[in-house]
Amino acid sequence: MAPLILLILGVSGVYGDSHTLWVYVTTVSTPGSGPFQFSSVGYVDDKKVLNYSSDTRQLLPEAEWMKKLDAEYWERYTKINRAKEPSYKHYAQTLMQRFNHTHGIHNYQHMYGCQLREDGSTEVYNQYGYDGTEIIYMDTKRWIFIPAKNEAQMTTQAWNRPERGMEDIWKNNLEKDCIGWLKKYISNGREDLEKRVRPEVKVWGRQQPDGVTRLQCLAYGFHPRAVDVKWVRNGEDHIPSDEASPILPHPDGTYQTRVSVEVPTREGDTYACHVEHSSLEETLTVPWDPSANGPSLTVISGAVIGGLAVPALLVITVIVYKKRKTNSTEYSSTNTSEASSD
Repeated sequence: MAPLILLILGVSGVYGDSHTLWVYVTTVSTPGSGPFQFSSVGYVDDKKVLNYSSDTRQLLPEAEWMKKLDAEYWERYTKINRAKEPSYKHYAQTLMQRFNHTHGIHNYQHMYGCQLREDGSTEVYNQYGYDGTEIIYMDTKRWIFIPAKNEAQMTTQAWNRPERGMEDIWKNNLEKDCIGWLKKYISNGREDLEKRVRPEVKVWGRQQPDGVTRLQCLAYGFHPRAVDVKWVRNGEDHIPSDEASPILPHPDGTYQTRVSVEVPTREGDTYACHVEHSSLEETLTVPWDPSANGPSLTVISGAVIGGLAVPALLVITVIVYKKRKTNSTEYSSTNTSEASSD
């Protein structure tokens, strides 16, 4: 099976130095009756920093600066991940039964993490998914589990029982341990995590037969990931985008994104792409020249003019869990019970 690469799509602002730690625990069934594949992957911001799999059965560093942590750290969390494997595989099987999936490839994923903002405030997350769809999330204000699918109601009832002590466990894991380790990781990898690479920007347009012109703006080669790209008419009117690509990675650790708009084909109007990024002291403005033949790379605000050299994008599988702000009252309760508390 091809590797499952999971990306968290930006939670920090364009100018802030917020940092996040995310852990993705994934269990994937295999065709037939083969063993489940288990992995736990950690990211700091957009950097993959640690990895455990059922193949290696070792927690391994993925960033050079993570090797600064002592051997006791890697031994301790290797043991923790080994202990997780059986319960995650068991629950993946339980979910397949509840969704009436007797065979095929299916995945159960647990995503949890924390964010440390520039002002010192924090936020924590805890969510569960099956086959790319959210099934359970934790209300971290009340510290209770909320089902997003009927198939998860019995499990959330079991997890919310006071005798299980899940509230104290997760408050400690997320508000204490997660934030504590995130601070340690930031300290070790600050040079890499907080580097700034300014974007290159390319704009072009094409007249359509229906009296409109389709404009494209490509920003690429920037780091960190958070960026704001938009088209502006006559220097002041923001044009809502009708198509925006995800922010995708380059092999060198930088990113790219593309924003497209359709505008009336008429004389007199001017259009420019505006880019805001933490590497820039002011907005980068790149005007579109309708008389140019093909794409232009005219970058103002002090950017260097150069040829476009966008590396081939990695082919990735992305499972995105959208954080839902839903009250528990939106889910009906049930009197069913679960004999085995997963």
